[in-house]
Amino acid sequence: MLNYCAFSKDHKCMKWTEYQIMLQEVEEADETCHGNWIEIQNQYEYIQKLQAILEDHGIDYPKIL
Repeated sequence: MLNYCAFSKDHKCMKWTEYQIMLQEVEEADETCHGNWIEIQNQYEYIQKLQAILEDHGIDYPKIL
């Protein structure tokens, strides 16, 4: 895609501007999702350790389906 439009006064393509904005938004969303997934994995490991400790000591806890 080119940043040139013969039909506008300043010859700038509006679709190019929209494309650049969308590209940046997708990159930011990807970074956020990756960071969230890492946090979810860490929390899951922590929960598994806590469950193991409770089970080792014979303490009941609510099971999530």
